Amino acid sequence: MSLEPAGRIIEGDNLPVLRALPSESAQLVYSDPPFNTGNVRAYQRIHTTQDKDGDRVGFGGRRYRSAPGESLSYADAFEEYIDFLTPRLAEIWRVLRSDGSLYLHLDAREVHYVKVLLDSIFGRDCFLNEIIWAYDYGGRPRRRWPAKHDNILVYVKDRERYIFNRDAIDRIPYLAPGLVGKEKAERGKLPTDVWWHTIVGTNARERTGYPTQKPVALAERIIRASSDPGELVLDPFAGSGTVGAAAAGLGRGYLLIDENPEAVEVMRQRLPEAEVVRP
Repeated sequence: MSLEPAGRIIEGDNLPVLRALPSESAQLVYSDPPFNTGNVRAYQRIHTTQDKDGDRVGFGGRRYRSAPGESLSYADAFEEYIDFLTPRLAEIWRVLRSDGSLYLHLDAREVHYVKVLLDSIFGRDCFLNEIIWAYDYGGRPRRRWPAKHDNILVYVKDRERYIFNRDAIDRIPYLAPGLVGKEKAERGKLPTDVWWHTIVGTNARERTGYPTQKPVALAERIIRASSDPGELVLDPFAGSGTVGAAAAGLGRGYLLIDENPEAVEVMRQRLPEAEVVRP
């Protein structure tokens, strides 16, 4: 399969698609595979209209009537999760350029197993970071600490050649700006490996309604840091298309793969300029 840096969405199993891609064709892979929760992940859209006798109360005491809309879902259960990921991660290693990086977005259930797997594929010396994405939203269990972070494993193809555009990374406020002086406080600091950022809010403009949608700002930070303008960014588990939206906004090409027709339809609406390839 020939590939030019542009926008493309492919519907289908990502393994044969990855196997058809040229070696060393993508500078960055950022992907958010299923977390193997054992559940069906679903989101039900709610449509509201203003109604003085409605069932919901909004800002300023205004009342609204709600009605269920369409639902989106996908199964998140694999009996042999590592067996599922192994050939796909091996193909990702092959497809990455020598200056390329992989950001693999997971959670605490599987991250330790997947890190051992990635050590065997990329080599332990090519492990760069484990980024913690911390947020504060959702349920509060009574019998354990609330789980409010995801893990992003970062590996590079070649420890001596990988891209890291330090000056292009967005800066964040100092926690104690009075301790660093006015100039530094105004400039802000580079993020560490712990990223505090909210999830995509219910009323956020970027919300698509797709389950597990990740914020564009997360993908933008990664794309700025680990790819160059005009290069190709690949997401083999594309979901709602956040990586494509971020890549397009930053002048990168993107290739998005997902076998869920609902995900492909969400991406098609979100990225109307993209070429859509269906089986």
